[in-house]
Amino acid sequence: MPEYKAPVRDTQFVMQELLNSEQHFQSLGYEDASPDMVDAILAEAAKFTEQVIAPLNQIGDEQGCQFNDGNVSTPDGFKEAYAQYVEAGWPTLAQNIDFGGQGLPHSLNTAIGEYLSAANHSFAMYPGLSHGAIATLEAHGTEEQQAMFLPKLVEGTWTGTMCLTEAHCGTDLGLLRTKAELNDDGSYAITGSKIFISAGEHDLSENIVHIVIARIPGSPAGTKGISLFTVPKFDVTAEGEKADRNAVNCGSIEHKMGIHGNATCVINFDSAKGYLIGEVNRGLNCMFTFMNAARLGVANEGVGACEISFQGALAYAKDRLQMRSLSGPKNPEGAADPIIVHPDVRRMLLTQKSIAEGGRALIAYLAQLVDIVHVQKDQTAVDNAEQILALLTPVAKAFLTELAMEATSHGVQVLGGHGFIKEWGMEQLMRDAKISCIYEGTTGIQALDLLARKVLGTQGEILKPFVAEVTAFCMANMADEAMVEFIKPIMEYAGQLQKMTQGIGAKAMQNPDEIGGASVDYLMFAGYVTLAYFWAKMAKVAQEKLAAGTDESAFYLAKINTAKFYFARILPRALGHAACVENGVDTLMAHDEDSFQF
Repeated sequence: MPEYKAPVRDTQFVMQELLNSEQHFQSLGYEDASPDMVDAILAEAAKFTEQVIAPLNQIGDEQGCQFNDGNVSTPDGFKEAYAQYVEAGWPTLAQNIDFGGQGLPHSLNTAIGEYLSAANHSFAMYPGLSHGAIATLEAHGTEEQQAMFLPKLVEGTWTGTMCLTEAHCGTDLGLLRTKAELNDDGSYAITGSKIFISAGEHDLSENIVHIVIARIPGSPAGTKGISLFTVPKFDVTAEGEKADRNAVNCGSIEHKMGIHGNATCVINFDSAKGYLIGEVNRGLNCMFTFMNAARLGVANEGVGACEISFQGALAYAKDRLQMRSLSGPKNPEGAADPIIVHPDVRRMLLTQKSIAEGGRALIAYLAQLVDIVHVQKDQTAVDNAEQILALLTPVAKAFLTELAMEATSHGVQVLGGHGFIKEWGMEQLMRDAKISCIYEGTTGIQALDLLARKVLGTQGEILKPFVAEVTAFCMANMADEAMVEFIKPIMEYAGQLQKMTQGIGAKAMQNPDEIGGASVDYLMFAGYVTLAYFWAKMAKVAQEKLAAGTDESAFYLAKINTAKFYFARILPRALGHAACVENGVDTLMAHDEDSFQF
């Protein structure tokens, strides 16, 4: 298994040098988030994830979770590690002080979330879903509900889930059958079954709080008749203490391709006691608070998967001797050269590195926008942040997870036959990463959300704040000779994206299927251009640091060289996606169902 080392120095570069987190935190009133405090927290998070969580990753994959008559036991060491996680106060880090949180920035917690996911994807999912449950209750719950559930959820002694999917409807939530009938005391009796519930049952926490969508009898059909409920495994008193067992049971757990250490459950509700969150028939509106938080969390999983796979592949490539360099021996005293000297191995390693580090910058930027939404008093700034988040959340979720699959595949490939066997742990990373492309909305769903609902649905208005930011950066640096190789392509590709948007809109007026046919390619094009913007910004910072004089020249030179690699070898992929968009939907829809023969 790769030996995980948290990328603390790169996190510091992104937060402090690229995104000026010190000024960002001060402007938002996060007085405790000084550079020294942030560095200390990152160091402790690195120590915890490296020494406690990462060693359990392969154990979790090999043992998996065990199901016995409705009860689920997690792999060896998970329960003890989670107890340490709670005892150290990690769940409370960025939570509201009114409910026992430490009140630190969301963006700091996001960085730690990457470490946790990279070290052990399965383990990270247990506390990860609690953040969405907390955010939903904070935004939409009553004061009584917040008092009942939030202190223990924030503390981490209780965990949360999201219960959406049913066996017959998948993503089409309007088809759900779970019903909620009003009880005499104002609560609801929830009846139905949900599938694919991550961390739906386990032995890590004292209680599990399910956030459940259901339909109240008499509500409209489809998504307009969905309501949202809190349904705890054990009922809860008004004082927030665990009470009697609720009629919530785990029917089975799934046997999966990856994330074996996390229990993916069928959860059955048999007139279970639940509490309405928000207004009747407004459940999906409330649920998107959970969904958007979860989507950014999944994008962060993509970054973590790229990072740990890169680390494993890099260590192997430096050590493995095979063949001689085409330009002459680089290890003349050895029987062969290390494979890192070979251009194709470097291609794979630099692809992993450019995705991991570029993705880290994008996620940190989005996390700072979440900070602004949470605490900024200036409504104009909040509106601007929300608009960019709405645009880039589906891009980050889909683009970074699709590239994580590529990066983890490269990790297997660099190790060759050793990568394909379990002993080295690289194939597990690839299996674990695949789920990130699927849950919280597949790549296709994210692409439709981006193109149909966000971009075309606003007639392109949603693009303006982020495009203005990118344009301002380009205009400020276009006269800098050292930046021309970055600025010129960004402006060209950004202009192409705007033309592409207009072209799809025009075609869609004649054939709405053009939107579905173009959506994934459109999202991937946008993803490549977005990452190019962040690589250009990182190159600019690195150039300035080198010009000012530094004892970390190798670090900053690596940034510039990786940026050059991204622009030369990764960004041009966007042109292929543009060609697919231009070629339209006809070849996709030419076949009738009977013509799909095998």
